Amino acid sequence: MLKKLWAYTVGYRKWIAAGVACAASEAVFELLLPLVMAGIVDKGIPAGDTTYILTHGLLMVAMAAVSMSLGIGSAVFSSRAGQGFGANLRKAQYDHIQEFSFRNIEKFSTASLITRMTNDCTMLQVSLMMGMRMMVRSPMMLVCALVLSISISVKLSSAFLVAIPLLIALVLGIMVKVSPLFGSFQERTDDVNLVVQENLAGIRVVKSFVREDYEEQKFRSRNDALMNIAERAFGIVIINMPLMMLITYGTIIAVMWFGAPMVQTGELDAALLSTFFTYITQVLMSLMMVSMIMMNVTRAVACARRVIEVLDEEPDINDREAADGLAVPDGSIDFDHVYFKYNKDVEAWNLQDIDLHIKSGMTVGVIGATGSAKTTLVSLIPRLYEATSGTVRVGGRPVKDYTMEHLRDAVSVVLQKNTLFSGSIRANLLWGDESATEEEIQAACDAACASEFIDKMPDGLDTDLGQGGVNVSGGQKQRLCIARAILKKPKVLILDDSTSAVDTATDAKIRLAFRTQLPDTTKIIIAQRIISVMDADLIVVMDDGKIAQAGTHDELMKTSEIYRDVYLSQQEGASIDA
Repeated sequence: MLKKLWAYTVGYRKWIAAGVACAASEAVFELLLPLVMAGIVDKGIPAGDTTYILTHGLLMVAMAAVSMSLGIGSAVFSSRAGQGFGANLRKAQYDHIQEFSFRNIEKFSTASLITRMTNDCTMLQVSLMMGMRMMVRSPMMLVCALVLSISISVKLSSAFLVAIPLLIALVLGIMVKVSPLFGSFQERTDDVNLVVQENLAGIRVVKSFVREDYEEQKFRSRNDALMNIAERAFGIVIINMPLMMLITYGTIIAVMWFGAPMVQTGELDAALLSTFFTYITQVLMSLMMVSMIMMNVTRAVACARRVIEVLDEEPDINDREAADGLAVPDGSIDFDHVYFKYNKDVEAWNLQDIDLHIKSGMTVGVIGATGSAKTTLVSLIPRLYEATSGTVRVGGRPVKDYTMEHLRDAVSVVLQKNTLFSGSIRANLLWGDESATEEEIQAACDAACASEFIDKMPDGLDTDLGQGGVNVSGGQKQRLCIARAILKKPKVLILDDSTSAVDTATDAKIRLAFRTQLPDTTKIIIAQRIISVMDADLIVVMDDGKIAQAGTHDELMKTSEIYRDVYLSQQEGASIDA
């Protein structure tokens, strides 16, 4: 684990080394101060030697100033190293998540991934900052103070033989007890973040159904669970402090009890006994600091496991079989006896024996009942999911032959859930082509029938959409997403029920624009309304993960009972509405 995390300190290791050196040097200077003070008390004051007192006093001031400077340096260097390490770790996670397939992302919840990139990384960052200072300073103080204490009195130092084993046993016992609780604490944090994320993302639904009370109760239950596990974990941790203080002061009392007679008999000077008290306090306080750091380390280990779990996750879709620089030549698509299932441990197939061949430039409609695997079918084309068996070809080659960058550059997908990002309309459209000219943007907006509402907005293309496109309606959002996909100039354009929120007249205009402006692009249109696909070159009827029938509208009206029933029911519904 440490080896994996150490890799993300690249670029900041010089600050780690400098911080460690400063912390160690600071500890040495602090430990030497009591010895200088003991000399003043033992030699300078009894002899009335003013020169000795002044010179050694100035020496103490100089040592204190150096120690303070080293402490400041240690704090600065540890902060730089910690912040840099945290930034590297977050970037590594974010970059790796971008390589995940949908299946990988579904393994972790979105809320959990956010927690791992923020809360968990921050904990590791703080642990490094504290570790650089306290994990160097405290052990250094502990060892040196112990050595100096023994040099003053071996007899009195025997008190450590009882105190140190007790303190170590206490720390180890608490760590064993609290370690699993910290793992649960991070999981409960995920749960709270999930509720908050869902509530804020769906706040309009919550308010429209008047479910605020339900959401508050759901949040309260998750929040209470987090609070309870936190109370258990940190309740055990805080026991550490009073017990350690009890051992510490008990040791000091024992030293007083045995040290006083040694001073009376002349076996030990009073000044050295005072210095011994300073050192014994430093030894025990250093142990206390180490114990507190170990508590933090215990929590950091739980966070580190979660972070490394993300970094070690192997993307199940990759470019290992791809040929470098291979571009998609055209929009032809072939499914050769393709089978697919989301969960490999489940017997049932989501797609079964899909054998479908689409020529470049064709318009293909896909219809079927909800759950018939229409979206699953088209998701295999840009490798959002990988076929379990069989072969999917684009441009005459298996999709695995292309890098995902080249394949997905050639395939534009407008998904069921339309997503716009915070920023202007222009910034969102330029996702399709960053170098698009004003004329190309306008043409894409015209084709998607988006110009008619963009022109009415106060700032036109520079209108700010807000987070997630809250400033536009569902139909407007769909048309902007279609325009963004058109601007990409793809070889294959997939519309997954992407005109469901627009009226039939606008739908017809968009389809006409596809035929006239994208003649060489293969268009695959998933739709619930048959009117949206009835003029397609090929219509595929899906039923329970299989292709029930495929053909033109006229052919399917004769041969497909499913298609005919859907068409007649929709026509009947249209007549009733009229």
